[in-house]
Amino acid sequence: MTDLIIKLKTEIKRLFNENIVDVVIAFKKEDSPLRPQPAFFRPNDSLEDLEYNSLCQNNLANYLTKYPHETRIGIVVRGCESRSVNALVVEKQHPRENLYLIGVPCQGIVDFRKLVYQTGEEISGYSENQDEITVIFKGKEYKFDRQSVLHDSCFRCVHPNPVNADVLIGEPLPEGDSSIVRKSVESFEALTKEERYAWFRHEAERCIHCYACREACPMCYCTECFVDHDPPRWTESSVSPAGTQAWHIIRAFHQAGRCTSCGACERACPMDIKMTYMTDKLNEDMLKLYNFESGMDDKTQPPFSSFNLDDKNRFVA
Repeated sequence: MTDLIIKLKTEIKRLFNENIVDVVIAFKKEDSPLRPQPAFFRPNDSLEDLEYNSLCQNNLANYLTKYPHETRIGIVVRGCESRSVNALVVEKQHPRENLYLIGVPCQGIVDFRKLVYQTGEEISGYSENQDEITVIFKGKEYKFDRQSVLHDSCFRCVHPNPVNADVLIGEPLPEGDSSIVRKSVESFEALTKEERYAWFRHEAERCIHCYACREACPMCYCTECFVDHDPPRWTESSVSPAGTQAWHIIRAFHQAGRCTSCGACERACPMDIKMTYMTDKLNEDMLKLYNFESGMDDKTQPPFSSFNLDDKNRFVA
């Protein structure tokens, strides 16, 4: 048991003993060491199966909207998760006074698919330290440099430390390099429109319409998604090239000023489709045009949700 897990257990027990929360959203062990799963601990539950490591890939903020507003929720958050929580609070999906954020600085999420690709499916053990990942495959140890097996989205992370956490467990990490995202966006923008469309089509055409990306995203909480609407349909959403492309474009625009670039959508996708290149572009536009970054506090409205009399009337012909 790691020192971090011991501290998490101690904090969660304190929250229950002092009657601060009704439920704590965290992770628990599963049969496969590669797939810790979201868990919902209540005061009388055992914390024996509590888990926390770099394989915990879900954005736990996704579950806040499943609870009534009066539920007092404790939740373990990394940098991106805390910003997702802030964005949900701004959108009045749960009152901040009924949330207790247990912050953990994030060293990046390990992509289990990279481990399986280099070893095999039958991984029976996993351990990690600051620089190295160790797995056991068919009784033999395999060691990997941490950076070599992180999920691609983590290389673009700018804010690894939780924002507005009520308690921080672990030492804060250096902030990431924002120029990495900017250069990636500029590189995509430098392509011709034909090249950009070819890239988009290559990614979109592999979509099988499972909507795992939607289910993993904390900001996709609509009661009924536009692709599930009964007639009349306002846009094409069938399983066709046009419908698939419409799905990816409209979903990306729904994230404008809201996405925290957590990468949960890409990690959930069974087809390994790249999606955040579109939301990263929109996030850069929000930063450049409005000096706004999603989830940096729990009060500032995103640009598309706010209006003041000093706004420029760019939309007027």
